[in-house]
Amino acid sequence: MRASIIKIGNSRGLRLPKPIIEQCGFEKEVELEVRNNEVIIRPVKRPRCDWVEAFKVMAKRGDDKLIEFPNSEWDEEEWEWR
Repeated sequence: MRASIIKIGNSRGLRLPKPIIEQCGFEKEVELEVRNNEVIIRPVKRPRCDWVEAFKVMAKRGDDKLIEFPNSEWDEEEWEWR
């Protein structure tokens, strides 16, 4: 597929057809990278976007229990409890 570079103010732009945008999962922002004179466009991965699913898997395996650590010597000797 070929696309024309268009003028947008003092910059230049590229129009992407809607099916390509949907197929690639592009939303409001994309990551751009130039490698070997080629432009790579990829969707922005949101931090922690997969956490909900990961927590469900952890709960099924019983890996979501609170780990309680026993008191250490530091707790008894160095810490001043008030």
